[in-house]
Amino acid sequence: MAKSSKSKSKEFLPKSSYEFLKTLINTPSPTGFESGGQKLWLEYIKPYVDDILTDPYGSAAGIINPNEKFKVVIEAHADEISWFVNYISSEGLIYLKRNGGVDHQIAPGKRVWIHGKKGPVKAVFGWPAIHTRIGGGERKDPQPAVENLFLDAGARSKKEVEQLGIHIGAVATYEEGYDELAHGYLIGRAMDNRVGGFMIAEVARLLKENKKKLPYSLYVVNAVQEEIGLRGAEMIARRIKPDVAIITDVTHDTSTPMINKIIEGDVACGKGPSLSYGPAVHNKLLHFVEEVADKNKIDVQMRTSSRSTGTDTDSFAYANDGCPSVLISIPLRYMHTTVEMLHKDDIEQTIKLMYETLLALTPKTNLSYF
Repeated sequence: MAKSSKSKSKEFLPKSSYEFLKTLINTPSPTGFESGGQKLWLEYIKPYVDDILTDPYGSAAGIINPNEKFKVVIEAHADEISWFVNYISSEGLIYLKRNGGVDHQIAPGKRVWIHGKKGPVKAVFGWPAIHTRIGGGERKDPQPAVENLFLDAGARSKKEVEQLGIHIGAVATYEEGYDELAHGYLIGRAMDNRVGGFMIAEVARLLKENKKKLPYSLYVVNAVQEEIGLRGAEMIARRIKPDVAIITDVTHDTSTPMINKIIEGDVACGKGPSLSYGPAVHNKLLHFVEEVADKNKIDVQMRTSSRSTGTDTDSFAYANDGCPSVLISIPLRYMHTTVEMLHKDDIEQTIKLMYETLLALTPKTNLSYF
């Protein structure tokens, strides 16, 4: 594997690329309702591919060299965690169910958009004032739970809520979007995994602008419904039937407080992409990627996955008759919050690793264990 002493390359993404990332992060794309983000992504990638593929549930792919028999996938997932409107009280308060693994503990006091029949509606997660929560007698400080969280859109009756176009089954997404911090850090909700869709689109752009000719068909795939069980990847993997799959997603930066490295491993933002060992990860393909990283002086961090990677890698690996698959992750702080944080260096090094891996890979690359 590459050593941490190797120097990082200079930034190679133009400002316009980061403007696209900002727009992509700020575009709501909740699980099951990803079409807004997918349309934006497809519009961006179209100039860099030869053909477009979409499926009935909204997964999308740009195809380079569509007529080649050997098929390679680079993949990310498009959806973000969110909330479903589940019950509207007579007082006009809106109660919820999770749509994906949204963290209820961060919700109190947050602003959201409820995506109703008349368009987005502003609302807030209400929460009792501290004066009323803490005191003597029987008063206790309640903890946030799905059953005691509610949205307040300014309506004071169920009828007023419905007049706003809000209905059972409408989804709510947090308001917070893209921003930049010091020392190369970016934050936003849904970096998991909109940054993956951004990175694979940039790989396609680099291949096109550098006039690289690949000896296989490349499918640049942005799949839906990962957050509720890898469902979009399941569907599109069966449709494409790839020979090799390279998946990119986020992984935990374990250098923050309250994370046990003995359990979660040792991975940190700013130290390069993370490669994973696990049953779904094909060992020969993983070692191939490690060799590419070493040759191109790309720092990588290693981690392990027990049983399942928890990413679309599992869907591609076990699709059809088995597809050699590898997971290239980008370290992320504060996953499933509104301030998911990652580093520009890792974005650019992850893009470079995928790009160089595609250039090194051929239909004759030996991935057989025997």
